[in-house]
Amino acid sequence: MTLLYRTVITTIGPDVADLAEGGVVILFAEGAPPELAEVAVLHRAEGEVGAAPRPGDVLRIGGREFSITAIGETAWKKVADMGHVVFNFSGVVSPDRPGEICLEATEGADVLPLLVPGAAIEILARA
Repeated sequence: MTLLYRTVITTIGPDVADLAEGGVVILFAEGAPPELAEVAVLHRAEGEVGAAPRPGDVLRIGGREFSITAIGETAWKKVADMGHVVFNFSGVVSPDRPGEICLEATEGADVLPLLVPGAAIEILARA
């Protein structure tokens, strides 16, 4: 697999657990305004942003892999421009919002323990 994006979690906002239980994880780069940081996983990107992922590519959080099912039309530009993305673990193949990356259906209780400071988040293209 080819690495398209790698970032490391630095801080978990106090409201992240509630959103993750509903299948949504919001990322913002460090330095996000406090009102956004409350609901977000803050992170620090490492390296350059590669080509946009496609359905079938992989999101890896803390070593666990999730298949990407859909990508909103503005999602990858937001990742590149401001380190912001919404991960939706619903399994849908057509995003509800242009800024989200949809992933295989996964219970929030399975995602939440992966969201810890120091954990890597990677997006990889399948060969």
